[in-house]
Amino acid sequence: MADWLSYYKNEEGEEEEEQNEDVETIGEYKYSGRDTLVFLVDASKAMFDSYDNGDLTPFDMTIQCIKNVYTNKIISHDRDLLGVVFYGTEQHKNSVDFKHIYVLQDLDNPGAKRVLELAKYIGEQGRVLFRKSFGHSADYSLGEAFWVCSNLFSDVRLKMSHKRIMLFTNEDNPHGQDSVNAKFARTKAADLRETGIYLDLMHLKKPGGFDISLFYRDIINTAEDEDLGVQFDESGKLEDLMKKVRAKETRKRALARLNLYLGKDVALSVGIFNLVQKAYKQSPVRLYRETNEPVKTKTRTFNRQTGSLLLPSDTKRAQIYGNRQIVLEKEETEEAKRFEPQGLYLIGFKPLVMLKQHHHIRPAQFIYPEESLISGSTTLFNALLTKCLEKGVMAVCRYTPRRNTPPRFIALVPQEEELDEQNVQVAPSGFHLIFLPYADDKRKVDFTEKLQANQEQVSKMMEIVHKLRFKYRSESFENPVLQQHYMNLEALALDLLEPEKAEDLTVPKVEVMDCRMGNLAEEFKQLVYPPGYDPDGKTTKRKQVGDGTIPLEKKAKIEISEDDLRNHVQKGTLGKLTVPVLKEVCRNYKLTAGTKKQELLDAVTEYFSRH
Repeated sequence: MADWLSYYKNEEGEEEEEQNEDVETIGEYKYSGRDTLVFLVDASKAMFDSYDNGDLTPFDMTIQCIKNVYTNKIISHDRDLLGVVFYGTEQHKNSVDFKHIYVLQDLDNPGAKRVLELAKYIGEQGRVLFRKSFGHSADYSLGEAFWVCSNLFSDVRLKMSHKRIMLFTNEDNPHGQDSVNAKFARTKAADLRETGIYLDLMHLKKPGGFDISLFYRDIINTAEDEDLGVQFDESGKLEDLMKKVRAKETRKRALARLNLYLGKDVALSVGIFNLVQKAYKQSPVRLYRETNEPVKTKTRTFNRQTGSLLLPSDTKRAQIYGNRQIVLEKEETEEAKRFEPQGLYLIGFKPLVMLKQHHHIRPAQFIYPEESLISGSTTLFNALLTKCLEKGVMAVCRYTPRRNTPPRFIALVPQEEELDEQNVQVAPSGFHLIFLPYADDKRKVDFTEKLQANQEQVSKMMEIVHKLRFKYRSESFENPVLQQHYMNLEALALDLLEPEKAEDLTVPKVEVMDCRMGNLAEEFKQLVYPPGYDPDGKTTKRKQVGDGTIPLEKKAKIEISEDDLRNHVQKGTLGKLTVPVLKEVCRNYKLTAGTKKQELLDAVTEYFSRH
């Protein structure tokens, strides 16, 4: 889930705030800690064998995947902590001196140096370097590897919000007949679960297939908001592995946690999530020229007359109304903004067919049950979701995201869970929170002139549309400006000679379109445009009349009588007039006013009040 507002503390303990000004926040959030992730990689010989005559071995795929995660973290969440641990190596390096376990990178912030270190072990030369540096061994203990990873989390002195281990291997029965080591691994996996460390299996393709039931079914533990057990198929391609890692690695952080009131005495708790959000460039960080350290901004309020420093309690807020200044205390202004306690209040149910596309006024949100606040919320939520799906209805609610926000009417549209061919979740089960428009949000546009196409023109355009149709997926089109920005940053951090060029996928493929349409475009032009008309040429500013030419007529002046203006002022309906009309009135009566509508209204009202 995307983060709209997050708090964190730096190493000196000072609390800072990150907030995108272009995005509306919905709730008060407290600092919850840093996400931590350890990549536990099988480094035995089987991981270095190439299958299906491919160029990438399972180990190459793993390192490439980890490297991509590091790169994405640098851009999106550079304060998260990442680490890499190898097991099944001849050499060893860890805090408890276990054999055949090598901690390549401790838990720390991602950086260019770490990415370059991982890149050394990709490809044929990388595999040779790995054998020389670490070697291979089958005499390892997976339980000891879990122990080492647990110690890495224990050594972190910062607050952690989410602790996860991703295990990459293509060995489905690591200890075979060694029941002692197998039992020890299961015991340590249970210890990880008790300490809040989630273990995910990223199993890779091997000859004969990967059988999870042999060993790993009892090892894997997942977060409370995920399905228990392993639902992924084995990965034979880098794309499949990256999709699995992104599905697990992406943080599922709620924008807010609210109560959904179904009645007077019935309520359940839900989390509000943002499934899709516009990507922005990160704001530039100002650095002090001499030390190259980030500049911290502090704001102080001073008395304009005396120059003395003012405390928050010394300031008040005022509003001018009717030429009178009304002074309010800070508490009074906050109380005036409060409408009702935050939450979702059920009003009733309506058929889904009543929700139209033109009702869309802003991006939707998503709600999912939050069991930690009210016990039994998941059961009641699933029952409500099931019944809404069966009956084809939506729930209409009153939505107050926070105390100082006016309520909105919303529709909860049910959605079933969807999985792709790799059993990766494509769409979660839950309710889409659709914002419904008020009556003022709807308007009817009157067209002064209406041109109607004939049936032949419509049929020809339908042929063109059918020729140019394709299956649109929003994820297939990346923002070229953002992608180029990230590539430039990556090249700068990794000391590359020049950045890669981002491909602009939004540019129309003109040659392909022309090939598909053939002569349809020319036929359509002949049906629509008059003979000799060039739609690509510049429009003329003069029109032909007989044999000569006359300039186009100027826009007619807007006229309104003085009696009508006086009636508007007396009835208070002057605001119905448009800005061009008000400007023309000010010009006619030689009134001095600004360009904004309120300034024009004040000038006209004041004039007719005096005359």
